[in-house]
Amino acid sequence: MSAGRVRMKKDHGVTWLALFASTGTLICCALPIILVTLGLGATVAALTSAFPFLITLSQHKIWVFTFSGAMLGISGWLLYRPGRACPSDPELGELCNKTQLWNQRIYWASVIIWGIGFFAAYIALPLRIWLGF
Repeated sequence: MSAGRVRMKKDHGVTWLALFASTGTLICCALPIILVTLGLGATVAALTSAFPFLITLSQHKIWVFTFSGAMLGISGWLLYRPGRACPSDPELGELCNKTQLWNQRIYWASVIIWGIGFFAAYIALPLRIWLGF
């Protein structure tokens, strides 16, 4: 296997890890807050009794957001770092371009998911209190 393919697989793996980490922030922190806001507190109670790790994740949400934000930062740097080029071989170049496109899509989906989770976990409640709702 060529060095270019190994590097592309490594970059691809980091991107998927960033997606997993940012989805974790959505599940641990944003989803329960949104469900309670919509009046579905019983659903949150059922989820936490079925999946008790959600309580642990939400108790350590600062670390969850810090880790996932760091993973997104590393993934973004790997994706957009200077000097990144695809191989000149036509077959490998085409594979590299397709991989790059999918990595960008996954990365920006991860950033959006992380942003929604951050908003729900840290901004929504203080904003609601500040606005008097």
